[in-house]
Amino acid sequence: MQTASTNICERLGRFQELSDSKRGTVIGCHLCNKSIPEISLLLNIPRSNVSGIITKWKQLGTTATQPRSSRPRKMAERGQRMLKHTVHRSRHLSAESIAEDLQTLCGL
Repeated sequence: MQTASTNICERLGRFQELSDSKRGTVIGCHLCNKSIPEISLLLNIPRSNVSGIITKWKQLGTTATQPRSSRPRKMAERGQRMLKHTVHRSRHLSAESIAEDLQTLCGL
């Protein structure tokens, strides 16, 4: 026998997000005074996900996914490291050739 959390993990995979309509349904059930366990059983979604959707809706007024900002910062740090390494490694090259090399490495 499979539990509700097993079924949702099989359908969504490990890191896939719920659809907007499913999140809207969670909020609709919450506004109809259904409890978190009731919503979880009704929609076959883990209680932690239901709780997170409701909390996010109360705090932000929306259930839409927010942009994640960690990736661009990491890329900028990587570019700075590459620049320092390239400049120290090849001090005899001109600035133009170093810039071309970095653009090629970064895929720009």
